[in-house]
Amino acid sequence: MAALSMPAMPTLSELLRTFRTRAGLTQAALAERAGLSEQAISVLERGTRSRPRIDTIRGLSKALDLTPAEADQFLAVARGKGGAPRTPATADPAAEVVPTPWQLPPAAPDFTGRAAQIDAILSVLRSPEGAGGPAVGIVTVTGMGGIGKTTLAVQAAHKLADSYPDGNLYLNLRGYGPGASMTTADAQRQLLRSVGLAVHSIPDDVDEAAALLRSQLAGRRVLLLLDNATDVAQILPLLPGSAGAAAIITSRGSLVNLPGARQIRLDALSESEAVELISGVIGQDRVAAEPEATETLAKYSGRLPLAIRLIGGRLATRPTWPIRHFVDLLEDEESRLDSLGSDESGVRASIASSVHFLETSDRDLDREAAQALPLLSIPDGTDLLTAVAARLLALPERRTGAILERLVDLSLLESVAPERYRFHDLIRAYARELAEQTLTSAERDEALARILRFYIAVAWACHAFTHQGSPRLPLATIHDGNIPVFRNGEESLRWLDDEQRNLMDRFRQATQTSLSGSALIPEVALAMFGYHEARRRWNEMGELGEGALAAARQHQPDAATAWLQHDSAIPEVENGDAATAVDKITTALAMFREIGDSVGEARCCSSLAYLLGLLGRLDEALEYGEEALRLSRLIKDATLEGVSLTAVGGLYDRSGDYGRADQAFADAIALAEQTGDTRSASKRYINAALSHLRVGRFDDAALTVTESLRISGQLGDPIAQSEAHHLLALATASLGDYKQARIHVGAGLQLARHRRDRIREGRLYLELARIDAASGKRREAIDDLHQAIAILNATSAVQAADARDLLAELEADGPYTYTFTAHSL
Repeated sequence: MAALSMPAMPTLSELLRTFRTRAGLTQAALAERAGLSEQAISVLERGTRSRPRIDTIRGLSKALDLTPAEADQFLAVARGKGGAPRTPATADPAAEVVPTPWQLPPAAPDFTGRAAQIDAILSVLRSPEGAGGPAVGIVTVTGMGGIGKTTLAVQAAHKLADSYPDGNLYLNLRGYGPGASMTTADAQRQLLRSVGLAVHSIPDDVDEAAALLRSQLAGRRVLLLLDNATDVAQILPLLPGSAGAAAIITSRGSLVNLPGARQIRLDALSESEAVELISGVIGQDRVAAEPEATETLAKYSGRLPLAIRLIGGRLATRPTWPIRHFVDLLEDEESRLDSLGSDESGVRASIASSVHFLETSDRDLDREAAQALPLLSIPDGTDLLTAVAARLLALPERRTGAILERLVDLSLLESVAPERYRFHDLIRAYARELAEQTLTSAERDEALARILRFYIAVAWACHAFTHQGSPRLPLATIHDGNIPVFRNGEESLRWLDDEQRNLMDRFRQATQTSLSGSALIPEVALAMFGYHEARRRWNEMGELGEGALAAARQHQPDAATAWLQHDSAIPEVENGDAATAVDKITTALAMFREIGDSVGEARCCSSLAYLLGLLGRLDEALEYGEEALRLSRLIKDATLEGVSLTAVGGLYDRSGDYGRADQAFADAIALAEQTGDTRSASKRYINAALSHLRVGRFDDAALTVTESLRISGQLGDPIAQSEAHHLLALATASLGDYKQARIHVGAGLQLARHRRDRIREGRLYLELARIDAASGKRREAIDDLHQAIAILNATSAVQAADARDLLAELEADGPYTYTFTAHSL
């Protein structure tokens, strides 16, 4: 007796269609009830997709008002446990069954950090079926080679596995190596074979293959990970066309032109993340034993995941090596890349592949960018301004900007602000290797010289604004008609504020090259006088002046050398060493006399009058003061005469002859007003007030400095306003009005912070501490002193020492009485 044949179990598509028809719903109506897309209902009923998410089935069961038994049957069939789809009688029993593709590489077990980036990817791609509307979810992850793009993408893709039950596809497009980039046609063939198509059924035409791929992915919840893409043109024909599928794409190049994609750009790991990754590779015990060495190791790796894993791998296989030993190996930047892998998996090879892509491109801009890389790496400094880069490359700024942006596109450079770029440490190390190989020492030094010439031209422009009658201005030899156009002195000062750290780094660098004896070195310091004096950057003035004098002494004495000698005294006196300043000015005076420069001679005499007065040598000081007046009147230099009168006024104040002092100050101020030099008038009111404070004329000091505050307010000069408020605080505190003094300190602090005048800010905190201590607010005073010390340690050793002395005094809990001293100035 023949066995009875069992009736075939219904398929999921048949059940859904039956239940929907019974409920009298269209596909659109059911989709609305279930919170799905109409397309999702359609693909389920067509049988294109047979294993939807469980929450999708539960939503449909509720929308269809199924009985408990029907809901159980529906769920069982969806899980593949209640039967199998009917097989047509004509089916070939030998036909190949294509397994669901699960092609992702394994996730890194020591994956570290990147929480915000993981969350961003999941927020875009982990969404209930149909919630994203008709668009395909796409995320791009870009960044330099070795930054961890693939590791991040794989980690996120694994977390998304439950959201894409129809599988995932992984494809390395080899956009930046190793080997030749995969063609779009080859990539299409590989993807289509992965979803079950035979090779002979895949068309050769890229557009036809793209349409076929979209058809095959329609209705499937599949995640594609397209790794190491070249550009948007390579990947567009590889993307799904219907909602439900999604793609994560990684590339070193910019993919900002990819429509609808969420863009994620990776930077280096944070210091803590880098240390955590090292710990994950070599073990927590070794890191705990050498925490400082580990932090340095993270720094030398550029906090680049690839470099950290290479370093960690070597340390892991050498358990007896101290971490410090490997730090020593990496300390030399010139050989650092040698310790970070020497084969195709190393950091050097990773960077080189990006450069090779540019070198072999058929685009002129790409090849220019490759040629520019070595030159751009030459200067020290934290970043690179477009205008500076243009001097390096000897190209117009517009073309330079295009080259820099192309390097940013390839993640060989980072854009940190408009017109400002930065190298990753390891990329700069590689680019400097190229510079050593492709450029002579003379070519490298000349590139640095072009930058110095540019800085000199900008500095002279600033100098002309801040010190219009400066005797240094006629000594300018560098002129550049293409420097930025400044509408006023403040704009030029702000430009140099932003660039002065780079300028200092590149000046130091130049002094270690063949440029050390060049005339450029002295001219940098001479031109920067205006900026340094206006911004009170005495430490930088001292450092530049020292290097400049060393270079200038290699040549015949001239006016430039003499002025550098004179100016070298300014940081000394500002830091409290008037005796050393006197020696330096005396040397400058002899130099000016030797070359017959009456202007310089007169300025030295007025400077010596001021300095000798500070040292109490009043008779000598008055002699120099009178000589300065004689010379300035002889050469009819009103500016110098005013400076000399101010110096003489201070000496009369010190000798107690207040009438003659006030007359000298009044004459000095009148000279400035007669020539329309309101800035000098303001400065002379300040100098008169300083003199009055030193001799205890506190009421007169307050009246005088109030005039300076009025003028500097009209001029919009926040630096002078801050100084005026400081002197008013000193005067009012000396008169016992601590409330008013605190108001002036607050106003001065606000202005100093706004203009980044760190010395003034630190000194005002010190003065606030003295006022608070005198007012009985000892705890507040101690807090003020901690603020002052933190700032003054880096800006004024003398003032920092004063702050520490006062802190010790207050912490000893003895009585404190406010007393004006010369140190307050």
